[in-house]
Amino acid sequence: MSGKLMAAVSTAVFLWAVPALADGELHIYNFGDYTSPKLIEKFKKQYNVYVTLDDYDSNETMLSKVRAGNSGYDIVVPSDYTVKIMIEEGLLEKTEPNAMPNGKNLDPRFVDVYWDSGRHYTVPWQFGTTAFSVNTDKYKGDIDTLAILFNPPDELKGQINMFVDINAFMHAAERYVGVPRCSPDKANLKKINDALMAAKPFWKSFGYDVIAKMTSGDVIVTQGWNGDSYRIRQKIPAVKYAYPKEGIEGWMDNVAVLKGAKNIDNAKLFQNFVMAPENAALISEFAGYDNGIAGSHKFLPPEFSSSPEITPPAGSPAPEFVPPCPPNVVSIYNKIWTNLRK
Repeated sequence: MSGKLMAAVSTAVFLWAVPALADGELHIYNFGDYTSPKLIEKFKKQYNVYVTLDDYDSNETMLSKVRAGNSGYDIVVPSDYTVKIMIEEGLLEKTEPNAMPNGKNLDPRFVDVYWDSGRHYTVPWQFGTTAFSVNTDKYKGDIDTLAILFNPPDELKGQINMFVDINAFMHAAERYVGVPRCSPDKANLKKINDALMAAKPFWKSFGYDVIAKMTSGDVIVTQGWNGDSYRIRQKIPAVKYAYPKEGIEGWMDNVAVLKGAKNIDNAKLFQNFVMAPENAALISEFAGYDNGIAGSHKFLPPEFSSSPEITPPAGSPAPEFVPPCPPNVVSIYNKIWTNLRK
């Protein structure tokens, strides 16, 4: 930023009154294949900011790097439960997005959220659900049950890809066996472990590359996010996204500024920028998930809002947003997961 400008106006006035005069850098760390190139290019041109983008494969990978310190990043995009952890550990800047000019565009449903009530630290990036997709050209039965993953019919055995998101994976198993999320009860944890070990022989692979696995025909079923399913269906119309009767995982990813970010002013600009409806639409257009910004759908094709992956069919279970589990439960999850992957 220009030293003359900073001498003339306060940071707040500079940011919100004359943001087009910004310059400098912004370093973003986000999930892979999740950031619209059009969005980044527009931000760069509008504010004359040099932007770098690196990607990670999980919240845990990102959190480990941030905890280690000196990551060099300004912006990260943690999921809801990870936001709560990062706020509690003092890893995020309190940027007050709700008071930013575009804060008025926040969807009211996503302001007083458990992970950042009042939106003092983060802004919505995208939200959705985690379940699974099925190629219905190759399987004609009922797909709206977690039994598809954990006790599949013969024609699906050996044709299933499972996620490597530990939390979503474990919570799906909890729903299937009918125990509460994050339960420390040993009997409940044994039920989960037993169900997973019994199901393991039915799975072909573990991986995040769910779009490639489905579109290549490598598998018939894949656990995954609703936006993945939306994108797969554009290539294979017979693919359907399941809404299992046992329940479905909800999540929201959020734009956060790291504590002590070197380019904090540009990071705040970016938070405000993505709360503009037309910019939030660019995010959804690219990745196929809904966003938490009111008015963005008018900038998207009509079929986006009406798609079954974005707007669940009537009677579908409401998504469950699960707060972070206690450390002792996470430790057992990790042991179960490590043993399962052997």
